[in-house]
Amino acid sequence: MGTLEKANETQLHNILTRTGKTLTDFRMAIEDSGLKKHSDVRKMLMEKFELGYGDANAMIRFVQTLDDQGATQAQYSSMENVIAEIYSGPKSDLRPIHDRLMVVITQLGEYEIAPKKGYISLRKKRQFAMIGPGTKGRMELGLNMKGIAATDRLTELPPGGMCQYKVFLTSVGEVDNEVVGWIKIAYESAG
Repeated sequence: MGTLEKANETQLHNILTRTGKTLTDFRMAIEDSGLKKHSDVRKMLMEKFELGYGDANAMIRFVQTLDDQGATQAQYSSMENVIAEIYSGPKSDLRPIHDRLMVVITQLGEYEIAPKKGYISLRKKRQFAMIGPGTKGRMELGLNMKGIAATDRLTELPPGGMCQYKVFLTSVGEVDNEVVGWIKIAYESAG
């Protein structure tokens, strides 16, 4: 089981334990509410079950997986194959960093993954991040955000590129509060 899959399983277990409800209970509550818009369903889950923002988003995803299990499993499997290909061979040592970044990003809320050749693009209304192996055995985290001062770790890139900033990571431990803060800013500024 991959790190991201384990994180999702742990999050689901914690929500169910904390609320005393089953996944089917959540599915029925969503269905009975008649709500269709994601933000309305999230708000209902937060109010009715006292879930936090991230847990409410995750629960919607878990219920969708339950409802669309065949399609979701196939989609997850193909995405997992893309990720496995990106981190094959000498780049395999960077996979744990990728998995840690994805755990952090998944907790932020809804987003789309667009696989590219050699990296993945993460989008809301606009791209907020790019993740992939870089040169010299480093992970490259590209971020789109404005008004942030560059630092030794956060490199500002020339205008007109795919991202405005880049962070190089060589270990899971480098995905610290500073990096998480930059990811949150990029996520929130993507619409």
